[in-house]
Amino acid sequence: MKKEKPLVEIFADGACSGNPGVGGYCAVLRSGRKERELTGAEGMSTNNRMELMAVITALEALKVPCRAKVTTDSSYIVKGMTEWIDGWIKKGWKNSQKKDVLNRDLWERLLRAAGPHDIEWLWVRGHNGHAENERCDALALAAIKRYRRKVVEDAAA
Repeated sequence: MKKEKPLVEIFADGACSGNPGVGGYCAVLRSGRKERELTGAEGMSTNNRMELMAVITALEALKVPCRAKVTTDSSYIVKGMTEWIDGWIKKGWKNSQKKDVLNRDLWERLLRAAGPHDIEWLWVRGHNGHAENERCDALALAAIKRYRRKVVEDAAA
């Protein structure tokens, strides 16, 4: 009998102070009673890149193939992974306007990270009281503040 893949809930959000500007991201991974928070920041990014990094970081942290429920307020990610990506690949990474797909490097990384997993992509309205989305947003903003503080400290050293 084949063992069922473990279920992991992933809640992810990205934020940018300026777009482009300093960006931060957060993912919360939950499996049963265990939770893990992953955050990070970059000096010059966009909101969409940070949204992608949140999900990528979460999926790359999984050590075994899983069933994953990815919840995000980014319709860019949900539509990208459920509607657009196959067409982009068939068209040589061109979008419907025949222009290069933005953030191709991260979309390709997301595809690799998603590969071993069975993923359900769920969209929630941002800033609308969804507890985990609000938590991820706050932690992504905190990552931006930590990044800025470190830049100031490094400049003063």
